[in-house]
Amino acid sequence: MFKTVKRIINWCGDFKGRLYIGFVFSFFSTWFAALPVMVAAYTISMLIEAARGGKAFETKWIGLSIAIIAAFVFLRFLFTYLQARFQETISYELVARDRLAIGEALKRVSLGYFQKVNTGNILNSITTGLQTLETMGIRMIDSFVGGYLNFLCIFLCIAVFDFRTALIALAGAALSFLFLLSISRHSVQNAPVAAQAGRDLTNAAIEYARGLPVVKSFGQGGASMAAMSKACRDNRDICLKIEWGYTPSNCMHLFALKTAGVALMAAAAYLGLSGKMELQFVLMFMFFSFSIFAGLEPISDSAHVLGIIDNAMNQLDALKSEHYIDRDGKDISLTNHDICFQNVCFGYDSREILHEVDFTVPEKTSTAIVGPSGSGKTTICNLISRFYDVQKGSIRIGGHDVKEFTCDSLLKNISMVFQNVYLFQDTVFNNIQFGNPKATREEVIAAAKAARCHDFIMALPEGYDTVIGEGGSTLSGGEKQRISIARAMLKDASIIILDEATASIDPENEHLIQEALSALTRNKTVITIAHRLATIEQADQILVIDNGRVVQKGTHEELIKQEGKYKEFIRIREEAEGWRL
Repeated sequence: MFKTVKRIINWCGDFKGRLYIGFVFSFFSTWFAALPVMVAAYTISMLIEAARGGKAFETKWIGLSIAIIAAFVFLRFLFTYLQARFQETISYELVARDRLAIGEALKRVSLGYFQKVNTGNILNSITTGLQTLETMGIRMIDSFVGGYLNFLCIFLCIAVFDFRTALIALAGAALSFLFLLSISRHSVQNAPVAAQAGRDLTNAAIEYARGLPVVKSFGQGGASMAAMSKACRDNRDICLKIEWGYTPSNCMHLFALKTAGVALMAAAAYLGLSGKMELQFVLMFMFFSFSIFAGLEPISDSAHVLGIIDNAMNQLDALKSEHYIDRDGKDISLTNHDICFQNVCFGYDSREILHEVDFTVPEKTSTAIVGPSGSGKTTICNLISRFYDVQKGSIRIGGHDVKEFTCDSLLKNISMVFQNVYLFQDTVFNNIQFGNPKATREEVIAAAKAARCHDFIMALPEGYDTVIGEGGSTLSGGEKQRISIARAMLKDASIIILDEATASIDPENEHLIQEALSALTRNKTVITIAHRLATIEQADQILVIDNGRVVQKGTHEELIKQEGKYKEFIRIREEAEGWRL
């Protein structure tokens, strides 16, 4: 319990000062909650004494006592308000900072990280995990510290007048604390199980949503829903089991406090009846018996989430501590853009994909990469962009090893156009401007015209301000492809990587996209993964990749004269492209 409380306080970082000031305000708020009880007890005792025929009651004290109580109540709410102003916003500011930090971290990790940790787990950490910290972190600290401050203030009041009675309150608080420790241990033990159930549910929901087109096409709605239903049931069963586990300790915690409250009232009554305590103190003790443990009772709710908060902080630390691929990188400006692979070996986990790959792409030349599926073509492009790090050898751009760069300083030199284009759920304008956030509207439109997409954009309901669906779902494949080319044009990087950018384009759009690509690649260093003969034949250099090795290298005229993979590849492509019905 104390470990988690300390972690949350340390998590506050620069906000610790505000947190501690909030505790001071909470301390005064508690005192101003106790003082009206003492004034009320004193006033009632005077009324009772007067009714018994004792000292006459001064009627002016009624107005005075009401004014004093009102002042204390006002001060209590004032300090409660100040405490909330200083503390309540801390977690929201911290979580916003951490979410942005995680976003920055995810930009700088190897793509291999996303193969080890699936999207659902990351999403669960950023949303559910951080939301727990956001909504419960500071409140849990306030509940814990404020609850015991409230108890301490009233305990000191009681102890001043009768230490023996105060021991009853202390015993009740100590006994309840033992049960709180039990709740905390139970929470810590079960938090990983509950978190895993939450991640499984998130993963199942994401997979269900992503797989709906396939599910519908095969009519397997029941089968696809089975995994989702199982994840929902498992999450429900685990949460119920955990809640039932809390029940005994939770009940005993409340029972200890209620019993101590009743015992405190009985002790005060006994001391009053036996003449060992004045009436005003008896009344004060009885009033305090209802409020002394009021701040301790809700702590069991905080103890329930201690383990969840601790687990959320573990996930946060794991995301933040993930190895940045450019941790030692520097901002480097290039004077040329030659690309050189030297004995490059690379594999995913234990499976090696590339073996001793050597080639050079001179600046402002075009290189086509061809080869069978799974031979390592896309992997080569990913390594140039340093989405992964090589296991052996080196990749140099402009004479610098890519490991010397920061991700931003490397990627500002590279534009990529993928076969599967991803567009953001935003306006067409913002999707194109993503290539250069500083670009003006005129520059965005000029890029769109060069990419041959201005006409169809203007035909959209809101033109460039039309919001497109997630992933570009409201546009055709050719339209998405041309927008991605416009985005790459706007970036105006010196190195262009085209990963089968025209592989799945319909013939009606192909000539438009080829025109756009020609405009994009003019005077650039170009690497193209391609299967179309027109693209391959025009390249200054062709690399033939097979089983992760460069098996042939040269121009089209040179390679077509040689027996080997390239000649066979060209023969198959000519047969495919010359096929007629």
